[in-house]
Amino acid sequence: MHRLPSRFTIFRFRLAAILLCAKCLLAPIAAGILLLSTLTGEHAHAKLGVGLALLTLLIAFVQWIMAARTPCPLCMTPVLAKKHCVTHRHARPLLGSYRLRVACAILFRNTFHCPYCHEPTAMEVREKKYRG
Repeated sequence: MHRLPSRFTIFRFRLAAILLCAKCLLAPIAAGILLLSTLTGEHAHAKLGVGLALLTLLIAFVQWIMAARTPCPLCMTPVLAKKHCVTHRHARPLLGSYRLRVACAILFRNTFHCPYCHEPTAMEVREKKYRG
């Protein structure tokens, strides 16, 4: 099982995972509230829906920046970024998204399998080997 090089790398992985999950939750909520405001004609709901949509876009932008710096320790492909690479034959999606499965695994299991090389990685700092 692979481990990550530093605590800051673990922080980046967790932050990118939280932002990805928030984006996946906020987008349908914003769309639902906008649809509800269209059907009922409520301006307060429309303002809330537009605000949530703008927040979702902001979260998506920050997540895009953070996810570019989340490489797998073995294959060095960013596991939380959309790269359109061929996935491993044993990789399975969650709700149609391989990245969402990795994000949920990071947050809830503290370990993940890279969808591209399918190697397990623990969210721990690797031990330094001292030569001396």
